[in-house]
Amino acid sequence: MSERATPFHCPYCGEEDLRPQEEPQSAWLCTACRRVFTVKFVGLNLTTQQAGRGAHS
Repeated sequence: MSERATPFHCPYCGEEDLRPQEEPQSAWLCTACRRVFTVKFVGLNLTTQQAGRGAHS
């Protein structure tokens, strides 16, 4: 997968002014708090849980 995941806000301060960074790979710079972070897509959770079901029958 060559596309980078696009965050909508900084996970640290909540600011929305983010800029892509070359290093580390697929990193983002928050212009407000100056933190550089990456976003990684892990996968989808396809299991369903029903309320009221489980070990407490």
